[in-house]
Amino acid sequence: MTTDASAPQGTAAPTPKNKEPYQQAYYPPVPTGFTRLMRGNLIWQFWRFIVINLKMFKLMLSSHH
Repeated sequence: MTTDASAPQGTAAPTPKNKEPYQQAYYPPVPTGFTRLMRGNLIWQFWRFIVINLKMFKLMLSSHH
């Protein structure tokens, strides 16, 4: 009979609570059709580029004053 050296005598090794390996929680979320459409839309990408750059510019201006 072999015993686990890391577990104290008389106690069982801890068992994982989740025994099902392929539950939905393990998979990443799938983007919706609208999200995929917007990711490929060049006009939307350009608009987001402008908005993000304006936010960064505003942050830089506030940090230099």
